[in-house]
Amino acid sequence: MVNIFLNGCCGRMGKAIAELCYNNPDYRIVAGGDIISNDSYDFPVYTSLNECTEDFDVIIDFSNAKAVPTILEFALTRNKPFICCTTALSDETVASILEASEKIAVFKSANMSLGINLMVELCKKATKILYPEFDIEIVEAHHNRKLDAPSGTAMMIASAIDQEIPDTVEYVYDRHSVNKARAKNEIGISSIRGGNIVGEHSAMFISDEEILTISHSAQTREVFAKGALTAAKFMAGKEKGYFTMSDVIAQYTDI
Repeated sequence: MVNIFLNGCCGRMGKAIAELCYNNPDYRIVAGGDIISNDSYDFPVYTSLNECTEDFDVIIDFSNAKAVPTILEFALTRNKPFICCTTALSDETVASILEASEKIAVFKSANMSLGINLMVELCKKATKILYPEFDIEIVEAHHNRKLDAPSGTAMMIASAIDQEIPDTVEYVYDRHSVNKARAKNEIGISSIRGGNIVGEHSAMFISDEEILTISHSAQTREVFAKGALTAAKFMAGKEKGYFTMSDVIAQYTDI
């Protein structure tokens, strides 16, 4: 059994993780952290992390960007593996996470879905084979309450593709301000916002003769909660280092 400290436990994703743990004997949330307390849980919820006395194996953080430095310091103090599921982090916070990985085990991913991370690996392989003969475009769609655009996941896909391209790559967003023919070294990134779309991402590889589309559609937010728990099992017992969902996928495939 993996014992978990769940930060952001009162948010939508925190509640989804807690519900999964209730029905899975492999995981147990021993304590949580949030800016508000919650008496409905069967574990204590701390508004001040320093008050936590419970022992645990890993920390899962699904909070907000401003809260990450505090929970990261908590992880360092307790010397526990830290799973950062929070997105839209500042460059300074990302640098702090990388620095912390020299002392504790750190896991970070812009998207906790196993499926989307497998999509990323497939996109990398497709780029190796198809670039530069194929143009590459990324399209993402989310619910109308999402604040940032493009999504962190779209940028994660673009960055992975970029790593496989020997040329200097230019990201072009939506093309509304571009009045020129498309260059080969461009990666187009377009965003759609509407309704209650959980998350859809497509990478299109387009030539004059054919189109290859690699896509992923999240049907519920539970997929991200399951990914976080998969990461928790992977990280339990690790002492230090920086890990991503690619390390989890590498256990099952040689892509």
